[in-house]
Amino acid sequence: MSGMKVKGKHVILSLVSLVLGFILAFSYSIANSEENGPGKRSNGQWKQEEELRDQILSQQQKNNNLQEQLYEKQEKVVNMEKEFSKEKQIYFNLAEEAEKYRMFLGKTKVKGQGVKVTLSDADYKPNEDNANNYIVHEHHIFKVINELYIAGASAVAINGQRLKHDSYVLCHGPVIQIDGIEYPAPFEITAIGDSEVLSSAMNITGGVKDQLVNENIEFSLEKKTEIVLEPLIGES
Repeated sequence: MSGMKVKGKHVILSLVSLVLGFILAFSYSIANSEENGPGKRSNGQWKQEEELRDQILSQQQKNNNLQEQLYEKQEKVVNMEKEFSKEKQIYFNLAEEAEKYRMFLGKTKVKGQGVKVTLSDADYKPNEDNANNYIVHEHHIFKVINELYIAGASAVAINGQRLKHDSYVLCHGPVIQIDGIEYPAPFEITAIGDSEVLSSAMNITGGVKDQLVNENIEFSLEKKTEIVLEPLIGES
């Protein structure tokens, strides 16, 4: 009986020791996990986080550099567009000038509003000494043409014949010769331009109209909504 009691005590002591050991091991495990829990990080974790931060900062710096480069390139594009715009305007102006010169030279067909001035010989008075005082001469035509050009006419024709930069007008008695072609009176001078401006220039007090009327020339003027002048034949 005593032997059984001793063995029973040994078993009880062993169980107690086992439970105590388990409790101690569990307590140590809990304490250790608390020390290395969310609030605690190992050296490896710190190192990994530092590397990630460095990578993020490096990437942010690259992004900033790329953004600066983008702004620089955008500014260059804007400057280039401005230069192209200036060049385009220059080319447009040159094309306009070229077209204007071709118009003055009679190389292109032109149409637009304008005026028609008609100069006619006055009725001859037998009691007057000189009949030439009642007919249209080249200087009368020159006055009208010059005034029209000064007022902004872009193209002028006499009796349908387009004038060019080197045209000439000569008087041969009752007829006028324009670049070698003769025309009798009346003489119709058509001009393309602002009809209001051209008309005002002709009708100004003491101007061309008054001068011609005082020289016994019959003068009439019409405003035209559209005049068409063909290019000069044989002109290139």
